[in-house]
Amino acid sequence: MSYNARSDVEYSMLVPEQPQGYQAKESAWLHEQNAKSQRSKWIVTAVGFLALIGIGVGIGVGVSVANKSNNAAVVVNNGTSSAAAGSTTTSSSAPNPSGGVTNSDPNDPSNFQKNAAFHKVFWGMAYTPNGSIMPNCGATQAEVITDIQIMSQLTDTVRLYGADCNVTALVLNAIKLTKVDMKVYIANYISPDDKVAYTRQKAIIEDALKTYGVDNIVGLTVGNEQILQAAQAQHTEDPNSELVKPVADYIIESINDTRSSLKALGYNNIKVGTSEAGYYFNTEVLKVCEYGLSNFHAWFAETKVSDAVQWVWTNFKEENVDKAALLTNQPEMIIAETGWPTGSKTTADARLNITGGEASAANLQVFLDNFVCQSNTQGVKYFYFELFDEMWKDALYGGVEGYWGILDKDKNLKPGITIPTCQ
Repeated sequence: MSYNARSDVEYSMLVPEQPQGYQAKESAWLHEQNAKSQRSKWIVTAVGFLALIGIGVGIGVGVSVANKSNNAAVVVNNGTSSAAAGSTTTSSSAPNPSGGVTNSDPNDPSNFQKNAAFHKVFWGMAYTPNGSIMPNCGATQAEVITDIQIMSQLTDTVRLYGADCNVTALVLNAIKLTKVDMKVYIANYISPDDKVAYTRQKAIIEDALKTYGVDNIVGLTVGNEQILQAAQAQHTEDPNSELVKPVADYIIESINDTRSSLKALGYNNIKVGTSEAGYYFNTEVLKVCEYGLSNFHAWFAETKVSDAVQWVWTNFKEENVDKAALLTNQPEMIIAETGWPTGSKTTADARLNITGGEASAANLQVFLDNFVCQSNTQGVKYFYFELFDEMWKDALYGGVEGYWGILDKDKNLKPGITIPTCQ
């Protein structure tokens, strides 16, 4: 049974009242009245902002990651890890794994050494290759191959954010060369203010599919956070407001055109959907989608990590799954981003004043232990955010933005982190 078609009885198994590691205390968000409050909207706005900068399309970021690599994060390690029921972690006696991948045969990317510290337990992973931000394209096939080699040991599904900088072709070719089992949700990052962006990426995507085929493609995501941005610009919190209708209409137009173009090329099995902040799915947009990708970050709700997983599950169910189930097309809802930061650019941004809610490796471990295995068992589909730290975000935005990876910027497994085995 697909996740979006779960009954209320089945879903009661998905969100246990008090899973191990969850304190029987409502989060700040859950304590408020059922109607969406100003504070709840601020939380999701922050989540949307994180997702927006996760791809950074249209920002013209002139940041060199290499030049910014000396920015020091405040690393906090004063949390306490506690595994959830059904989740176990194993610590390796070997030194912290080195960055990158060792190829047994430099001429054959499919022949690479596996990392004993990695386990393929994540349903999916959010991924933005280095050097894939317009107009500063610089992504290389070699680096994307390394990323796919790493990700293939953690997940079999990856989500992209856009198609500029040849990302679609780079990823599909990397999968082909490494011969790994990897499915992809490709994407077209549209902009209502720059309609050329849609047609440009559409052509890039079609060329990549003609070259590498569609065997690895599950879905094509059209847009990311457009309704959120439109609502902010119009100073409204209603994703169905007439004020955001022009943007919603453009998303619908782009989705319908994408679906028609795929079918014209004979690609009938590629699903088409959109991505949005949790509270900002427009109903009319969802009606033309086969799936919706939704961002929920408990960090921005100022929860303690012990409450974070329940916060994500509850919000996702109430705001997305339940509402999508009321639509005739019943789009499948998938968590597009969720995770926990391990550090910040400054001490002030690490939330040291919230015991159990700090940005730290210890709290990331708690989140991993409580979220990954239980979500897998209950059939919750999600893209974990994210694979590795991205220093261009740290340089441009500061705060915790650059420190959400389970790997550091050099693609080492972060000290103190073990990947759950889910055994």
